[in-house]
Amino acid sequence: MAYKTFAAIDVGSYELAMKIYEISVKNGIKEIDHIRHRIELGTDSYFTGKISNDRVDELCRMLTEFTHIMKSYKVDDYKAYGTSAIRETETSTILLDQIQAKTGIKIEVLSNSEQRFLDYKSVASIGRDFQKIIEKSTAFIDIGGGSIQISLFDEDSLVTSQNIRPGVLRMREELTRVSYRSYQLEEMVEEMFCGNLEIFKELFIGDRKIQNIILVDDYASLILQRNYLKTNKKGHVNTEIFLEFVDSLKKKKTKEIALALGIAQENISLLHISSLMIKHMIKMLGAEVLWAPGVSLCDGMAYEYAEQNHLLSTSGEITAHDFEQDILACARDVNRRYHSIERRTAGREMIALTIFDNMKKSYGFSRRDRLLLQLSAILSECGRYISLSNVGESSYSIIMATEIIGLSHLEREIVANIVKYSTEQFEYYDMLRGTVTLDINSYLRIAKLTAIIKLAEGLDLSHKDKFDNMKITNDDNIMFLTVETNADMTLELGMFGQSSMFFEEVFNVKPVIRQKKSNI
Repeated sequence: MAYKTFAAIDVGSYELAMKIYEISVKNGIKEIDHIRHRIELGTDSYFTGKISNDRVDELCRMLTEFTHIMKSYKVDDYKAYGTSAIRETETSTILLDQIQAKTGIKIEVLSNSEQRFLDYKSVASIGRDFQKIIEKSTAFIDIGGGSIQISLFDEDSLVTSQNIRPGVLRMREELTRVSYRSYQLEEMVEEMFCGNLEIFKELFIGDRKIQNIILVDDYASLILQRNYLKTNKKGHVNTEIFLEFVDSLKKKKTKEIALALGIAQENISLLHISSLMIKHMIKMLGAEVLWAPGVSLCDGMAYEYAEQNHLLSTSGEITAHDFEQDILACARDVNRRYHSIERRTAGREMIALTIFDNMKKSYGFSRRDRLLLQLSAILSECGRYISLSNVGESSYSIIMATEIIGLSHLEREIVANIVKYSTEQFEYYDMLRGTVTLDINSYLRIAKLTAIIKLAEGLDLSHKDKFDNMKITNDDNIMFLTVETNADMTLELGMFGQSSMFFEEVFNVKPVIRQKKSNI
């Protein structure tokens, strides 16, 4: 088949949405239908930890309708993701099982970092506009129902990505507990939101001026996409014009705004709150241009599906951005915050990846495994900021407490464990028994990648970059590691047996280090 028909279902905090796409290498990703249904799941889960039976029944009815629509389009495949409303439900496992039993639709729950990464991919996949705008200092602002993600770019590189609360729906529900008049709304939003915003500015922006904002939300973005502000380019607006628009909302009644903007009246309160949040972020960042590309989580899901099924053109603009480099940039940002010394980990990173590349075919390692190994090498010493004598455990705590955009919670846990065991005695699965939360495949993944990191550490004990080149040859169950250097390798040669012990245990391969004198 020349193309695939794909359905993306977003079970959001205040809306259920499905988009149908036709995807092909020749024509790219083409949206052919968009179905939306307002259902405020977050109103329940954010404050009670559960979703009411009435809302569950409504959700199941709509998902059943979605299945009929998918059949009418002869959909080849679908993906359904739940976000913060499902994520924060205490009974999510039972809830998801009920939904699948009643509708046949399997919903997977995204971690916050996975959700934001898909939103980010949906914008980055646009190509030229995204690449051009992030060449200058840019803030990517993703406003969700539960929280807001702010990612900073400078010269085409991701500098940092942080999550702050509350989001638009959570703030509206919290405000229902406060007695205030309509003219006090901006003051209420400021008092609830700007404290975290000021901390973010102090820690991550400082005196830097952010020129552009890329906005992903469900309300203010509609205004820019419909070009209500009559700008020269749809979706783009000077921030001064947008601020005037926000101030004008205060002077109009809900019904008047709804009619003028073509938005349902029940959504106007969320438009007010979202716009006020954006106003405060514009002022805090000093941004001059606001761009709302009008994409959604469903678009990111379609991009991910096309990517995984090799349906992206290798010559088009859509492949221009390197998303893996953004994940690595987040890890390096963690190192900067915890004053990890890059030269101490750079050699370990290079050696570990060289060993991995030599082994990947024989052991069926994936590209994702390589990324997790590289992240582990980069983050292997971040815990020194907390404790010089307990680096592994301290690094584990930092990684588990830090969202790395693009990683699932499980992947973050895998990286944290690799880093922990790179300096500590490995704990065997059979000994841990019921105390371990990881499945056996994840545990084996940790063991194998930890063995590579430990071996790399054995070749770089002094952190003095004693060699730049290393060649690997294999002979039965022996791996020869030949390093070309004139440096004194006495320490590494003497301690190598101890460093390679775990590697030999995991792979049944004996590493042997050889030194070759350099001609330089």
